Amino acid sequence: MVLNCIAVDDEPLALGLVAAFIDKTPFLKLTGRYSSAVEALQAIQQQAVDVIFLDIQMPDLTGIELARVIERASAGGRGPRIIFTTAFNQFAVDGYKVDALDYLLKPFNYEEFLRAATKALNYTELVHRANTPAPLTPPAPETERKAEDYLFLKVEYQLVRVALDDVLYIEGLKDYVKVHLKQDRDGGTHKPILSLTSLKALEEKLPSTRFMRVHRSFIVALDKIEAITRNSIQIGSVTIPVSDQYKEQFNQFVSKWI
Repeated sequence: MVLNCIAVDDEPLALGLVAAFIDKTPFLKLTGRYSSAVEALQAIQQQAVDVIFLDIQMPDLTGIELARVIERASAGGRGPRIIFTTAFNQFAVDGYKVDALDYLLKPFNYEEFLRAATKALNYTELVHRANTPAPLTPPAPETERKAEDYLFLKVEYQLVRVALDDVLYIEGLKDYVKVHLKQDRDGGTHKPILSLTSLKALEEKLPSTRFMRVHRSFIVALDKIEAITRNSIQIGSVTIPVSDQYKEQFNQFVSKWI
């Protein structure tokens, strides 16, 4: 797989260095180099771009502002991935909020560049495999199909695959979600996974036959529920409230238990 890339930086030396690094990398193809984010935006609208190596502090339109424009315009998260290149580490949090794939702090060498580029390649290949329809085969038994059900979460600057069977419940924390997982086979406890997304966005990706929103801050795995009261759910040692907004749907589920 070869990724189409553009480089954007208002400093000629920095722009030339990134362009040289791209040309040096076998799985990257440089399709354009631009000294302003406005020029880059016009190019993105006219050609297919997989990765943008983007400076942050630029006149007219900053890299962060360009990233926000791209994020709003990208349907279903299918826009180009962004790797920021900047001399200022205080922008790291902003880069994470606009779903940047990585963050290169100037001055960086080719080894650091290649590590970020490889992350872009791995991410693209993973998304491609996830979106490629499976070949037509006879339906597998339920026990076999479950092992292939996964959720892909953006964790820091990588895409992490989480088996749906491992999920106990998901907790919403403002701009983040915390995915709580069951114990492993040896009895060890998995550390919860923190991902920058909304509970609503995650709810839309989860199968409704296996997961249910029961509170503005909680989604539960239905097969992990151990006990139910009038206004709460018990999963392990955790009691999860059921709010009035979701009570009707919850009661319909409870009626199947009786």
